[in-house]
Amino acid sequence: MKPEQLDLLLKARQSLSAAKLLLNNGFPDYAASRAYYAMFYIAEAFLDGEGMSFSSHAAVIGAFGREFACTGRVPVEFHRFLIDAQDLRNSGDYGGLDTVTVEQAAEQINCGEQFLELAQSAIGTLPLS
Repeated sequence: MKPEQLDLLLKARQSLSAAKLLLNNGFPDYAASRAYYAMFYIAEAFLDGEGMSFSSHAAVIGAFGREFACTGRVPVEFHRFLIDAQDLRNSGDYGGLDTVTVEQAAEQINCGEQFLELAQSAIGTLPLS
């Protein structure tokens, strides 16, 4: 695992911890946003391992799908997790107040945890926190 990948995966783990705190304290919109960012950082870590870096969220999501999901290197549902998480994050961040339900935020956190498990088996295990 490259140092940059380690940093991204550690940041993803922190984002998931923050998402859980936010959800447990009644902020599902913000919890969903942090869960999305966890998945986004993980996608960046996968791409970094291939020497790829992008400046926009859409480019990262597209490249992750093209390079990893479409090729079968990761199960396609992980690309779907990322797309759905971005849609929900946009709704929560830019929509009205309380547009994300507790259930939706919890599902995003669950997807983020699965994504982090995938990354640890594909890229490398994180040190204990």
